[in-house]
Amino acid sequence: MGTQVSKQVVRRKAISTEKKSLCDLHQNCGEEYPGSDYRPPDRKNWMSGLDPHKIHINKIVWPGTHDSATNKIGIPLITRPFAQCQSLSIYNQLARGARVIDIRVQEDRRVCHGILVTYGIDVVIRDIKKFLSETQSEIIILEIRTEFGHEDPPEFDKYLVDQLGEFLIHQDDRVFEMTVAELLPKRVICVWKPRKSPHPKAGDPLWSSGYLKDNWIDTDLPSTKFESNIKHLSEQQPVSARKFFYRVENTVTPQADNPVLCVRPVTGRIHGYARLFIVQCFSRGYSDRLQILSTDFIDADFVDACVGLTHARIQGKA
Repeated sequence: MGTQVSKQVVRRKAISTEKKSLCDLHQNCGEEYPGSDYRPPDRKNWMSGLDPHKIHINKIVWPGTHDSATNKIGIPLITRPFAQCQSLSIYNQLARGARVIDIRVQEDRRVCHGILVTYGIDVVIRDIKKFLSETQSEIIILEIRTEFGHEDPPEFDKYLVDQLGEFLIHQDDRVFEMTVAELLPKRVICVWKPRKSPHPKAGDPLWSSGYLKDNWIDTDLPSTKFESNIKHLSEQQPVSARKFFYRVENTVTPQADNPVLCVRPVTGRIHGYARLFIVQCFSRGYSDRLQILSTDFIDADFVDACVGLTHARIQGKA
């Protein structure tokens, strides 16, 4: 018992130290970078606002959500706080400005997060279609994977093509150098990551897993995650040279050996430092590698941080 208490004291001290480290860095470095003062007049249509003829796909800084379809996961007030990473529906995330959606499914086409389940994938598809029907020039990256420990839903690739076929941008390396306007009226890059089923191939309506990469670090220590994100980003090529999307997730996650297991207070340790992360990318020389930045509990300022840098790139200022 004493050993366990001692471990918890050490853990709490480490968390406190790392929170202070990020806070101090923030105070010293601020939040100014090219485009940091830009605010899109309409977040629901921010790509339209930047001019689809000028936005190249590989120059966009894509605001994304982590575990996107968890707004109604589990049982309210009982299991939900341990797995909920977003409080908004998929439609409302897109309307707020998110453009990369992270969906995990199980065998029966229900969305899940670990052992907890929520609504079926049809709800996600319906929300996406509603958003697409209300906008004209917004491109979405939809990542769907079979959750770890589960089997692939039968014929799921066929289902996705049947549901989204008219909107799907086919797998093609040339897409990265194209503008939004050149891709229209197609609107969705759908990355399908099955565990055992055949993966999409070149020219298919769906994109294979190699086109959306990240380096997930499972920790609840905010400075450790922040610096790991910087390190892994530094190892990537500039966006102009890549033929895949690379994601950095501005999140930390609860750990079983720590008494704080609810997502919101844990991820809150890093949530407010997205702009600081962009500042550090510039100061360390890696800003040309930043592409997808994802978060838990997406908010307007996070979207503005990404759109602002995208605007600066279009203007030739970043």
